[in-house]
Amino acid sequence: MKHTQFHSICLLFSLLFSTISAQSQNSDDKKMNAFITALMKKMTLEEKLGQMNLVTPVSRTGPFATKNTFEKLKDGSAGNVYAILGTPKSVHSRAILADSTRLKIPFLNGLDIIHGYKTIFPIPLGLSCSWDTTLIEETARVAATEASAAGYNWTYSPMVDITRDPRWGRVMEGAGEDPYLGGLVGAAMVKGYQGTNLRNETSLMACVKHFGMYGAAEAGRDYNTTDMSRLTMYQNYLPPYKAAIDAGAGSIMTSFNDIDGVPATGNKWLLTDLLRKQWGFKGFVVTDFNAIQEMIAHGVAEDYKQAAEIALNAGVDMDMASESMRAAMAELLKEKKITLAQVDVACRRVLEAKYKLGLFENPYRNFNLEKAEKTFLTEQNIKVAKDAALKSIVLLKNENMTLPLKKNTKIALIGPWGNDQAEMSSMWAFAGETNTVVSFLDGIKNQNPNVVFSAGSLSTDNTVFIQKTRSYYNEEEQQKLQAEALEVAKKSDVIVAVLGESKTMSGEAKSFTDISIPECQRKLLRALKAAGKPVILVLVNGRPLTIEEDLPYADAVLETWRLGNEAGSALADVLFGNYNPSGKLTMTFPRSVGQIPIYYNHKNTGRPYTEGKKENFVSNYLDMKNSPLYPFGYGLSYTTFTYDKIVLSDELLTGNNKTLKATIKITNSGKYAGEETVQFYLNDPVASVTRPVKELKMFQKVFLLPGETKELTFLITPENLKFYNSQLKWDWESGKFNVYIGTNSEEVMQASFVWKK
Repeated sequence: MKHTQFHSICLLFSLLFSTISAQSQNSDDKKMNAFITALMKKMTLEEKLGQMNLVTPVSRTGPFATKNTFEKLKDGSAGNVYAILGTPKSVHSRAILADSTRLKIPFLNGLDIIHGYKTIFPIPLGLSCSWDTTLIEETARVAATEASAAGYNWTYSPMVDITRDPRWGRVMEGAGEDPYLGGLVGAAMVKGYQGTNLRNETSLMACVKHFGMYGAAEAGRDYNTTDMSRLTMYQNYLPPYKAAIDAGAGSIMTSFNDIDGVPATGNKWLLTDLLRKQWGFKGFVVTDFNAIQEMIAHGVAEDYKQAAEIALNAGVDMDMASESMRAAMAELLKEKKITLAQVDVACRRVLEAKYKLGLFENPYRNFNLEKAEKTFLTEQNIKVAKDAALKSIVLLKNENMTLPLKKNTKIALIGPWGNDQAEMSSMWAFAGETNTVVSFLDGIKNQNPNVVFSAGSLSTDNTVFIQKTRSYYNEEEQQKLQAEALEVAKKSDVIVAVLGESKTMSGEAKSFTDISIPECQRKLLRALKAAGKPVILVLVNGRPLTIEEDLPYADAVLETWRLGNEAGSALADVLFGNYNPSGKLTMTFPRSVGQIPIYYNHKNTGRPYTEGKKENFVSNYLDMKNSPLYPFGYGLSYTTFTYDKIVLSDELLTGNNKTLKATIKITNSGKYAGEETVQFYLNDPVASVTRPVKELKMFQKVFLLPGETKELTFLITPENLKFYNSQLKWDWESGKFNVYIGTNSEEVMQASFVWKK
């Protein structure tokens, strides 16, 4: 009885709190609407169009390309700016140009803050391999605190594009191939940037990108077309955008590709029917760089005027860089091809964002020169960077327990990135300070001074790449570097070979048809192995690489991605066993580019192939295995984890309101304490539409001491069984379901149950 009374009291308080919160939100909305309505009554058409205009000093495009960016900000013809680079003082000097305009409406001041501002974290693909959403949110919070102190209030992040093609250079900016995990990561980053209240002076408004399906560019070639069924969109590609929006993201960016034959920037189904009507998005839509004008090249607009008309009618609120909307809107209004109401709606959405950020009360809310310097690269921020770097490292191979090393080991550190601070970040680390980065050499030397470095190789000998990017290669110099490295290797106990891509090889417009380690570096690796010493291959890269043919020449392989400020410190801790690597891949590693696109949650087909069987007329390659080199979720540890059988609380259930428990015992059966990411997958073998062989539904992280066993429980409800059917309805169907729990998407324990409606 007492328990029932207590439960009733708790429920009453919960309802009361919800009512008060809703009333408070309604009151805030009324105040905002009244303020903006009053402001817009004072605005001329040109001033409204200025709010829909986003300009940058780093590039000039469009009909007003000859006019200086800062002149536009000063006269109000542009109401927002991005990529103002420099010191906090110089950033502020541009932001205050808003005070020169008639109505003194503050700017949205944006920047691509992708994996940190001053404190640089691992690239997002690497960070996602931590499977630690709390840590990921913390990195975004640090980035927001630092960037807001420098004068920014808006970031073009997170990128939540699902991709199955590592040839696409922008895989480094996302969280890999899985929609569930990608949604969790995107939501965590939104919460980190925006904090608990956008009005807080340390908050940045997040901008989810690129909407939509940008990661499915054909052949992995950036900006290329995207073509897929609505069913594939809803099931695999749209969920992360929706998750980030549900987390409260204030803005969203259109993508460069076309969808159903219509560029995203002009796609009304995408930007209005789906985004606003189905999902209820209340923020504003901004294009990507010059995307409105690019509809001319797409072939759906004759000129920038028609492109601007299409964009506004589709649901675009802000034009990044092309200035087509500002140039065309007045004439389009006269021709009655658009309405003033449409302009007002777009302008209002931008003003609402500024209001929600508190800019009308305090336009330079967090600017303070002394505060800025005290906010950057603090001890706590560096601690977060170190933790992020450690958890992003994935151990791919460890033959004969080559790792960890003893601290008195004589190490030959070989490779072009072994002592290169700049290569620990990416093309998106605009504000990072190279001299604050701990290089691999310094990190190792701090724990073991018995290390000698030699570059061993130039970055690449790919002649097409060199020609297109004006890179450098000289065969005579290459041979000299390799000879010097081999001399160093001969005097060592172990070789740490740091190889992979330069940061100019991954990122935007960095697509490759060959994603192997550059050949000049591969030759170095083979020569190092011939020296007769154990070789530890440390990969530095922004995408999964095809390394199957390199594995015989490495006794151990560590995937480090681009680790940011604490790269060297993190690598040293892993090499010497101070930290047991726990990262798990969020993107499949192919054996060759011929397998691409490759991903774990593929369909079974009508003629499935079982690896190892000699069968004809089934879905397989004749010259290579179907299986990937390393599957989604893969990652080794210095210890081993043993999985017991799955125990289900029931095997036959009926009804919508039940919960099924799946329990499993995990034992640390090795010699080192370690953390394991226990992954839970489901399969629906018979449904009204074809379903994947597995889908990630949940995961748990568990830390175990040697010999320790813990039992984990996963709770399954009908919500976990749902999928989009042929009518695009989110529902589940009665039948048999397979449960898989394991250390990666391939190595799993299995159980089955039947659940009827």
